[in-house]
Amino acid sequence: MNQSSQTPQDPDQAVSRFAQRVTAGLDKQASGLPVDITERLRFAREQALTKARRERALAAATVLQAMDVGGGSMALAGNGRSPRWLKLATLLPLIVLAAGLLLIQQSEWYEQITAAAEVDTALLADKLPPAAYSDPGFREYLQEDQQQAPQQQPQQQQQPKQE
Repeated sequence: MNQSSQTPQDPDQAVSRFAQRVTAGLDKQASGLPVDITERLRFAREQALTKARRERALAAATVLQAMDVGGGSMALAGNGRSPRWLKLATLLPLIVLAAGLLLIQQSEWYEQITAAAEVDTALLADKLPPAAYSDPGFREYLQEDQQQAPQQQPQQQQQPKQE
């Protein structure tokens, strides 16, 4: 029950280590085998390698054929066989995105212009001249005005209306 605390990070590494251990064990035992068994094992190994090579080649050919047939997924970098409308359809999301960004920018500009116009209108419609806003004592006036406003509101509510 004493297992090492190191667990392999990659399952391929664990498989590789196991294969090396099995190969080392078989190599030790192979030296004592008769010649006819050794020849049969060599022949079986060659057949297995040949079969593996064929399967790899077939798998590679299948992948290449699938990439060639499924040209629609690679319409922009395709081999020229896809129709033009398909290429244009792949560019459509990019065009929509660019148009959306332009509309958002236009909307932001409009909001900034509207806000500046409101501030200008408020300044020009106010009783004070614009030069008063640059006066150092104007801030004190505003602060006094804000302090007096909450005190005046309760007094106005308590006084009954006279008509």
